[in-house]
Amino acid sequence: MKPMPQISEAEWLVMKVLWEHAPRTANEVAEVLDAYTDWKPKTIKTLLSRLVQKKALGFERAGKAYLYRPLVSEEACARVRRRTLLRRVYDGALTPMIAAFIEDEDLTAEDIAELRKLLDRKESGV
Repeated sequence: MKPMPQISEAEWLVMKVLWEHAPRTANEVAEVLDAYTDWKPKTIKTLLSRLVQKKALGFERAGKAYLYRPLVSEEACARVRRRTLLRRVYDGALTPMIAAFIEDEDLTAEDIAELRKLLDRKESGV
């Protein structure tokens, strides 16, 4: 299995646009990102280029444009980010991280019920 690329926060935003719909051109990615960033098209093209170099994106030529598509899934990248967070912030200790999230966040009764279900499933090995 090939290693997952390390994706920065800015690159993550670009990837999310392509995970939602691909393939897209650089201009199409820029149009979507324009709604919530002030990035110039050149910045987005630089990010796309980095993601291609990291093998997170692939591309094909379509006339004068390039069509970009993810080569890695959002779930696989999210898994790497979770593990990195766990190691970096909590020295790999899962319980303190979960406890911190539970204490810091406002949980609804539905959230708590869902957490109980997840723990019950994990305990039963399902």
